[in-house]
Amino acid sequence: MKRLLRPALLCLAALGLAAGVLLPAGADERRDHDRARAAMKAGEALPLQDVLEKVQRNYPGEVLEVELEREDGRWVYELKLLQPGGRLLKLDVDARTAVVLRTRPRPALPASAPPAERRP
Repeated sequence: MKRLLRPALLCLAALGLAAGVLLPAGADERRDHDRARAAMKAGEALPLQDVLEKVQRNYPGEVLEVELEREDGRWVYELKLLQPGGRLLKLDVDARTAVVLRTRPRPALPASAPPAERRP
């Protein structure tokens, strides 16, 4: 009986640790969403759709990823775009003005690359 009790307790302890690590992640996402919404209500950030419309006039492409971060006292949208021809472009955009602050182009991957490698 003692032989089974120890592994069972170890499993329960591992599950408890995993739950403690995983549960706060969802709370962080909710908190990020709430912060973004508050920034928009306060006029510190434009809605994402407005920013994308302005940015894509000069930087066309499929939006792969978007993050809203607070950097140096201002909100910045971090965008990852897949441009025509397969080129990946990362942009930092002022969330209040939609002005592109920084671009980080990445070379296009060859068309023969497997799909997982084409979309990093």
